[in-house]
Amino acid sequence: MSTALKVLARIMGFACVAIGLFHIVIGNASVPGGESAGPTIDSLGRFFAAIFAGYGLAWLWVARQNPVPAAAVRALAGIFLLGAAGRLLSLAAVGWPHPFQIVLLVIELALPPVYFWLATADEKRHAAAAADGTKGVAQPA
Repeated sequence: MSTALKVLARIMGFACVAIGLFHIVIGNASVPGGESAGPTIDSLGRFFAAIFAGYGLAWLWVARQNPVPAAAVRALAGIFLLGAAGRLLSLAAVGWPHPFQIVLLVIELALPPVYFWLATADEKRHAAAAADGTKGVAQPA
């Protein structure tokens, strides 16, 4: 579980940093259907893109920890899920966005439960290993 959690956290981190930097550099043109949103939305988007890149750096930091801090994974996954809730609220309030945004919504709804499950499983494994004194290291038979 620990390896899967670290790999997924790294993928999430690199993806978020890359997406954030892409949005900072490209601006409104990076959003399907958002090219004509205007300077105010461009400014807002680039600002939030920097925060998203920082969110990705937080995932990369988590992936480097040993053991992976389950509470941090849950918090980061919860933030991702909150983003999905925002998309759902937008969908209800103003209608259907570009189809690509729906694909992102599906990802944002699907990944957090996976992270919650992996974090809990990894946390339990480390707790069990600590209880028997192995600290997660295989002991010779």
